[in-house]
Amino acid sequence: MTVAVIDYGSGNLHSAAKAVERAAAGAAPVAITSDPETVRRAERIVLPGQGAFADCKAGLDAIPGLTEAIVEAVEQRARPIFGICVGMQLMADVGLELGSTPGFGWIAGKVVRIEVKDPAIKMPHMGWNELALRRPHPVFAGVAPSAHAYFCHSFHMECDDPADLLATTDYGITVTAAVARANRVATQFHPEKSQALGLALLGNFLKWRP
Repeated sequence: MTVAVIDYGSGNLHSAAKAVERAAAGAAPVAITSDPETVRRAERIVLPGQGAFADCKAGLDAIPGLTEAIVEAVEQRARPIFGICVGMQLMADVGLELGSTPGFGWIAGKVVRIEVKDPAIKMPHMGWNELALRRPHPVFAGVAPSAHAYFCHSFHMECDDPADLLATTDYGITVTAAVARANRVATQFHPEKSQALGLALLGNFLKWRP
């Protein structure tokens, strides 16, 4: 089983790849790649992301054939994919950061700025927050209901279908923390910075058979 960690210049690429390697513990080769054929052949895909939605989408689209290969692997070959931070946001229909940018359209909804009324709540949302699990999912198996994860973002996904929500967190408003549909699962928080929780999620993902 090969795991492809998509390389399109995202800031958290190498830390995400290292976390996947640790979770795999030698059981699966992990390839950091921007090669479309490698992505098509991979049995698992991890899509990292850090920065602005529009910039990340432009980075993907700038690599010939990469976006198409991801779509083919996920939609036609039904390969499991794990999105991280902006990698999760890219699964939405559209992102409203730096204009309006279409996403993959895998999770119905849009990515919007977190609007909080309390001036004491600082933005971006950065640091450890408690997760509220909304429903069971194999990738979250064994996760404690009060687990904490590390966030760093100013935008989040508003899901059209509540059934797509896996977890939320409270940061002045209810913030989407994790989503899933079919062979797609993603977290707004950073598993590569979330210590034991993050490694457990990535380990579950590598064993997941959607």
